[in-house]
Amino acid sequence: MISVEVRGDIEHAIRLLKKKLQLDGIKKELKRREYYEKPSAKRRRKQAESKRKIRKLVHRMKTE
Repeated sequence: MISVEVRGDIEHAIRLLKKKLQLDGIKKELKRREYYEKPSAKRRRKQAESKRKIRKLVHRMKTE
């Protein structure tokens, strides 16, 4: 459960909430679930995500 304290400025609290949702990946997940995703598209997306993750790890290993 994500919670944000409101201390006077509501706009600031909304921005904090949006930032927390984005960091947790909830915003991305909601967009993804908005429409039906065909199994083949789901497979391609997952493969692309795993490749991106591996590439990121390799890059981090090189920079250290």
